[in-house]
Amino acid sequence: MVIAIFGESCVGKSTIAEKLASRLNAEVFSGKDYLKLAKSESMAALLFKKKLAAPDGNILYVISEKEQLALLPEDCLRVLVTASLDTIRERFAQRMHGQLPAPVAAMLERKHGQFDSEPCAIHINADAQSSEEACALILAHMK
Repeated sequence: MVIAIFGESCVGKSTIAEKLASRLNAEVFSGKDYLKLAKSESMAALLFKKKLAAPDGNILYVISEKEQLALLPEDCLRVLVTASLDTIRERFAQRMHGQLPAPVAAMLERKHGQFDSEPCAIHINADAQSSEEACALILAHMK
């Protein structure tokens, strides 16, 4: 089964994927990791789409860029993870050793909400649900 965990940067997608990976014995791809599959980007994307269309086991695909949604097969489990802009700013600042430069803050504000209208089977609000609760929801949905 393919599980797509998508949303903006710093909403907790990778943490959820990390916890799910061990429980599901899943292979994890993040962003453009699929580029390792071939020398050209177009060939790598084609090979990755084939891999997702007929997965051998479970695959978790962590997505932070909208164009990567096009790689998903129709029958995958789509999990949207969101958080407030304040939470995203705070987490991003932690990644940058406490400093959030103005251009980065502006980029986060501009991108905030970009995934909100995307179809999903599960919507995780990282401000209200822990990563453990998110994993429990996903696992329950799979049964």
